[in-house]
Parts: sequence; structure tokens; C-alpha cells
Amino acid sequence: MTSDPSLRSACPAGLCDCRREQLSAAPAADTRILRLTRAEEKRLIERLENVHSLAQLQRLQQLMFEQLGIRMSIAPGLNEVKSMRGIAIHLAEQPGLCRKTRQAIPAAVRRGLEQHPEVAYGLLNAHDLLRDA
Repeated sequence: MTSDPSLRSACPAGLCDCRREQLSAAPAADTRILRLTRAEEKRLIERLENVHSLAQLQRLQQLMFEQLGIRMSIAPGLNEVKSMRGIAIHLAEQPGLCRKTRQAIPAAVRRGLEQHPEVAYGLLNAHDLLRDA
């Protein structure tokens, strides 16, 4: 069995909980996530860090789902939002999504929101948190 060079290499055994073996065991499994190579992951992280508008962030969310099957939700947290840590960023459970990637994507979004606070304000406004401000 030869592996496609455009697919992500497997994580070291025991270090990751990505459940990649579930993708190969089920013939109808969504294998789009395996297209996210380490180089493509770096490009994605860079794009998330350099987001300039809420529309651009939402477009990246849509592209992540269409091309990789990654569902990401971004919303204000349940408590008061005093910093970017108060914004909840969740990735849906997905076989094949590496543990490091699950941590790197939300961190990149937070860095992007810190660099461009107008995007965070747009996100808060979209959830009616700044309607009276």
C-alpha cells in the first residue's frame, strides 16, 4: 500500500488522539482532513492570524468546512468577555484531526482577534453584545 504524498503523514503512535485509523477502517469516512498537510496547516494558521474582517473570518470558517470538513464555532463565552480569552472557539470532534492542530487553530484565531480588535467587536456585535454601546 503506497501513501499519497499529498496526504498528511501519520502522527507518532501514542502521542496523538486523532483516531486516524477510524478513517481507514470505514469506507464511507470523510477523509478530507487528511489533505491538511503540515505545510498547508502552517498556511491556514497564518491566514487565521492575519484576518482583517469578520466576513473574512466567516469565509475561512466556510472554506475550512468545505475543503477539510472542520467545523469551527466562534462565539462570545458564557461569562463576561473582557479579553480574547472570553471568546469561545470550538472545533467539532472529527477523526483524523490532530491534537496539535485542534490547539493551534483556536490559538491562531485568538492571535488574529488580538491583532485586529475590530474583528472581535464585529463578532460581539453580531451576537448583540454591543447593541447599546
